[in-house]
Order: sequence, then C-alpha cells, then structure tokens
Amino acid sequence: MTVLNVPDMHCEMCVKRITNALTAAKLNFTVSLKDKTVSIDGDESAVKTAVSELDDLGFEAEKL
Repeated sequence: MTVLNVPDMHCEMCVKRITNALTAAKLNFTVSLKDKTVSIDGDESAVKTAVSELDDLGFEAEKL
C-alpha cells in the first residue's frame, strides 16, 4: 500500500472527481478527505498511474 499526500483535496466534489478518475483507471484505492490522502493498493506502475491521473485533474500528489 502506497499513501499519497494530496493537499489540494478540499471537499466531497474533489473526492468524487478523484474516485471517478482512479476507478476509470482500474486502480484499487481508498480516498481520505479528512487526511487528504489517496492510498493505492498496487505496484509502482499503479502508483505512477494514480499520480498521473491526479495530475491530470490538477491535484499535486506526493508519497508520504
């Protein structure tokens, strides 16, 4: 499990946009608005895909 810090996630709409994008990318993940994190269950390729998807949405993500 890799945890990504997503500091620009502010509301449920952010969570919905992230959830839709990562689901479409067929990733196994959980989103925490409270912690402003996205946890990716997968290999380094899955993490890179998640970071790319988040970047496309305008969210900067970094590994914790």
